[in-house]
Amino acid sequence: MEAAASPSRDESILYLISCFRPRIKTSVQVSRVLDLMPSLRPEQKVRLRAVAREKGDVEAAEQLLSVVEKEAPQSAGLCQEFCDALVRGGYDAANYLDPSLGDLPSPTQEALGDLGRALVNVFFDRLTDQIRATQVAFKCLEKGLLDDEDVERIIAEKTTHGNKPAVREMLYRIVQKKEWFSPFLEALREAGHENMAAYISGHRNEQDINGASDLSDEMYEAPSSEGVEDLKPRTELQAALEGEKNISEKSFEDFPAISESAVSLQETNACNVCANFGQMNLFSGDSDYVESKDKRSSPEQELSLRGYQMEVAKPALEGKNIIICLPTGSGKTRVAVYIAKDHLDKKREAKECGKVIVLVNKVPLVEQHLEKEFCPFLKHSYQVIGLSGSSQLKFSFPGLVRDYDVIICTAKILENALEKVHKDEEEGVQLSVFSLVIIDECHHTQKGAVYNNIMHYYLKEKRENEKRKKEGKQPVPQPQVLGLTASPGVGGATSHSKAEEHILKICANLDADEIMTVQEHTLQLQHQAKEPLKKFEIADGKKEDPFREKLVNIMTEIQGYCQFNRNAEFGSQTYEQWVIQEEKKAAKEGTRKERVCAEHLKKYNDALLINDTIRMIDAYNHLKNFYEEIRSKKMAVNEDDEDDELVASQPDETDTFLIDLFYAKQRELEELAGKLQYENVKLTKLRTTLMQQFTKTNEPRGIIFSKTRQSAFAIYEWIKDNPKFEEVGVKAHYLIGAGHNSEFKPMTQNEQKEIIEKFRTGKINLLIATTVAEEGLDIPECNIVIRYGLVTNEIAMMQARGRARAEESTYVLVASDGSGAAERENVNMLREKMMHRAIARVQKMPREEYLFKVKELQLQSYVEMKMKAKKEQYKQYKENPSLITFHCKNCKEPKCSGEDIQVILDMHHVNVKKEFAELYIVRENKTLQAKEADYQTNGDVICKKCAQTWGTMMVHKGLDLPCLKIKNFVVYFKDKKCTSKKMYKKWRELAIKFPAFSFADHYISSEED
Repeated sequence: MEAAASPSRDESILYLISCFRPRIKTSVQVSRVLDLMPSLRPEQKVRLRAVAREKGDVEAAEQLLSVVEKEAPQSAGLCQEFCDALVRGGYDAANYLDPSLGDLPSPTQEALGDLGRALVNVFFDRLTDQIRATQVAFKCLEKGLLDDEDVERIIAEKTTHGNKPAVREMLYRIVQKKEWFSPFLEALREAGHENMAAYISGHRNEQDINGASDLSDEMYEAPSSEGVEDLKPRTELQAALEGEKNISEKSFEDFPAISESAVSLQETNACNVCANFGQMNLFSGDSDYVESKDKRSSPEQELSLRGYQMEVAKPALEGKNIIICLPTGSGKTRVAVYIAKDHLDKKREAKECGKVIVLVNKVPLVEQHLEKEFCPFLKHSYQVIGLSGSSQLKFSFPGLVRDYDVIICTAKILENALEKVHKDEEEGVQLSVFSLVIIDECHHTQKGAVYNNIMHYYLKEKRENEKRKKEGKQPVPQPQVLGLTASPGVGGATSHSKAEEHILKICANLDADEIMTVQEHTLQLQHQAKEPLKKFEIADGKKEDPFREKLVNIMTEIQGYCQFNRNAEFGSQTYEQWVIQEEKKAAKEGTRKERVCAEHLKKYNDALLINDTIRMIDAYNHLKNFYEEIRSKKMAVNEDDEDDELVASQPDETDTFLIDLFYAKQRELEELAGKLQYENVKLTKLRTTLMQQFTKTNEPRGIIFSKTRQSAFAIYEWIKDNPKFEEVGVKAHYLIGAGHNSEFKPMTQNEQKEIIEKFRTGKINLLIATTVAEEGLDIPECNIVIRYGLVTNEIAMMQARGRARAEESTYVLVASDGSGAAERENVNMLREKMMHRAIARVQKMPREEYLFKVKELQLQSYVEMKMKAKKEQYKQYKENPSLITFHCKNCKEPKCSGEDIQVILDMHHVNVKKEFAELYIVRENKTLQAKEADYQTNGDVICKKCAQTWGTMMVHKGLDLPCLKIKNFVVYFKDKKCTSKKMYKKWRELAIKFPAFSFADHYISSEED
């Protein structure tokens, strides 16, 4: 009976876990411990690793301890396995669970360990700035403080991200080890950091072996805070710290008195110290959108729908695939949240696996949907996460899909994962793992868009399921599909029948049982989504414009010089298309004179378009910057050449003619640009409209939509330069996209978020935005929305107009007479009416007829998809890279072969041939801001002979690689019969499959050199 009554080994460990839980969970690295616990199920390990990645090791350790406590009664030996894992990992936590290792740490030893952590934390910045990670890590390895895996991770961190992150990783691992402080100080000294070791332990300005400080001429200076000053040399405390292995039960009262600030370091909570290390290592802005602890602790909000919202949601609540079409501002996303929660609740009640994925088409929408909609209503019941490709977080998408109930992500992430299934099942996911797919802005589910590519997988599986049913096999589960849109549009239809066909096509692509709308006369909806007053402000297009006339005269002179026969109007999109074709044609034929003239004509046409949109001075500056750039290219020098020899050839006759022509006219253009009497009439209309709106409302808020980033910024500058706007309370800022496909510097995601938040709080009350603000973004109600010379389609018109939701709001189109903008806007209004009528006709269609047409369109789409796949397969392997050469489009000389090209991340085409470096130089480009997880760009690659830009210098995993843009080359194809040549805008247009970049081969080759 006695033996039966005594506690088992597992029970003893469980009791010790309950006693020392705070200490244990702050002293382990979960990923390492999981590697040493084979009894845990793979799905448990994946989930715990995801928690460690997203929320830190302290949170992950807490969950691991819960797993051990829960599973121990059913899994004999699990507690001992956990204890052994701590021992093998060398973690301080092992002492609390295994008496055979020695007595439990005394309060003095615990306090000293905490003090050591606190001291390292206080001097953390100095440590990361001054010590060399690799050398110290190897010394710690020699002393048994780190193991081989620890050192490998530290080296990998240094190779990928640099020394500071590597030191961060090393310190995080060290402070979790057993009796770590003294060996760490010794490792610092032996690695040549005597001063740092002395500084941490209390001896300031200690000299190293050679009598010099660790910072050469600069001695370490202690921080100015009183608490740290009190940590100056104290012999007995120093002896205690460095001799912690031999400390008896002597209490801290026996040490000399130290100040309150220093004591506070002693008493620093170990949990806080380790948590701080974890944040420094993992979460310094690199993690994706995961809810904070403050948000998790907030009460769950009550989720309810209005009557019209419940009306459109009803079929989806019954499990049907539908499209919800509601105006901007009427709560489509809230309806989606309600449907998602109802779906998951029903799955949980039925003891089935429910998993929801929300797809968006813009990165900012991930965070917006996560923080504003899904997390507040679902976080207490379900695991929710947001992911986007712009995040630097290293995540395994399939692993996160397994661990989370609701995933909000950009559609491209899911498309990539679906494609990977065929290459690597562990890296890919099947659409069948989801039980509900929500597609935001679903009107984009057409043609070759990402949404449509995803739905192709769905429709293909649906077709396969039909075959399985006929063969008596079990069908593969398919998710329910919910589409959200404010306007499906009419797809450019000019007749009611074509508009109806477009609506049916969207329904077919989304496999929708029906499209849900609310009647316009619904009073509740009308109250929620108000219709703004529409106005046209048309400027006189016949006003005198001598600046424009001067530009046209210069362009005419250039056309005469190169004998171009213009077939389009100056300053039009048609002219731009024509001159681009002329440039391509000349590059292909090798006629430099025509190619360079076409390039310059395009810049003058850009200036005409800018002049028509904004100020003359903006158009002038556009040309001025272009010609200054040309001059700087011609004067580019090779920095490796001691004589600073020019690397570009002297300007030829064409260069001289074009440069001299501009500078001969420059003074006259500059003078005209400064004459206010010739100001753009559209700007006058814009000024009047803004003044009226901002003086008639107490709290005005508005958006101006403009066509380009450059024009948005120029309007912002114009408003800032005009003091009258400030007098009426205008606080403006521009909002542009984050993509890097423009000459104008993009805005980062964080900058966008900051501007929208300021707009929301009223610090900014006027946004000048490109189309980035049209769809989806949670922008507050506006009482003035202006489309400044920007007319696209009926969808964009409705999206922009939907921003004007405040009381007595106004929607204004500002355009010039003769531009055709007013006419196109009227056409869009007619198409909007056509769209509503087409939706109504589809809704009233007999059920059998609707299903037949949808199935017919799906079959047609399936056939088109198969044909496209065959063509793509043929295209990829039609040519051999060795049969092509790339010639500089400016000097026309051959520069490299197709065999020299490799591809990084399926998108970046780099030249890996060593000899290629002799043909270019790298010139600094201050506007390059791109920075991703694995690479960065830091300069322009330009031709050493003619200074033509070829691309950018890319840093990938520590290697400098020239990343080329195909538009800067003429591609020559070799054939048995002849050689053909062609120009391409994008690499994907070239029918060649280039090999993936081999880091190992390139690195070994570099080492041999």
